Amino acid sequence: MTIPDSIALTLKLATARLAQLPGINARLEAEILLAHALDKPRTHLFTWPEKPVENSLRDRFEELLDRRLGGEPSAYLTGQREFWSLQLKVTSETLIPRPETELLVERALPLLPAERAAVIADLGTGSGAISAAIASECPACKIYATDISAAALAVAHENFDKLGLANVNCLRGHWCAALPMGMKFDLIVSNPPYLASDDPHLSEDGLPWEPVFALVSGAEGLNDIHAIISTAGAHLVAGGWLLLEHGCDQGAQVRRTFSEAGYQQCGTFRDLGGRERVTQGRMPT
Repeated sequence: MTIPDSIALTLKLATARLAQLPGINARLEAEILLAHALDKPRTHLFTWPEKPVENSLRDRFEELLDRRLGGEPSAYLTGQREFWSLQLKVTSETLIPRPETELLVERALPLLPAERAAVIADLGTGSGAISAAIASECPACKIYATDISAAALAVAHENFDKLGLANVNCLRGHWCAALPMGMKFDLIVSNPPYLASDDPHLSEDGLPWEPVFALVSGAEGLNDIHAIISTAGAHLVAGGWLLLEHGCDQGAQVRRTFSEAGYQQCGTFRDLGGRERVTQGRMPT
């Protein structure tokens, strides 16, 4: 009878296989997939490294490993991704939340009015990552999370419920058209599609598995950004802010569009990789 490999050896062999995928942390991804296959937290792997991996669980892990080597993102294989220290459900109907999007949350929080509960809109919420992060930090605020996709909104709603975030409402619709008529917001945030239709990155880094409607926005990747900037002002209070994530080479164009639409105090912020990633503008007071 074959003796099952230990957790430590299983991780070592899987890490070597995953190392062939470019630009990933092979060891971390091996740990994530093995913990999922075992239905245990990652800490279990470090606490019991010599424990054998039974054949049935090893087969399950090998299936996950093969799918990951085929390009399918780990987040879709496990059905979850951490964002802002919150564990979120993700599906193929939603984008996978990425670390650079946390910059949008970091820039939004200082802009919230201290003297009263803020009213916030998160346009194109997807899995609800941005709304969940802001809501967890500001329980007194009221957030309206919108998306045109009913499937994505269902995932977001499930995440808000699981996290106990009762201060978030889900609304279906296209960008600002989803917002309640006559309601004014202190802050509108969005991580809209911003890839050009011929962007070579669409064939890399797991993007072929993600919903294309949440990634691509016209020939230059700016259609949805322009649509949001041109309509958001009518939904903001005097002195209210609009914050948008965008591509690393789009900062100058986005700042120009903000200024042409009448926003003031426009500025762009860089992510941890030093790339322009988030631009903000303020409605005149």
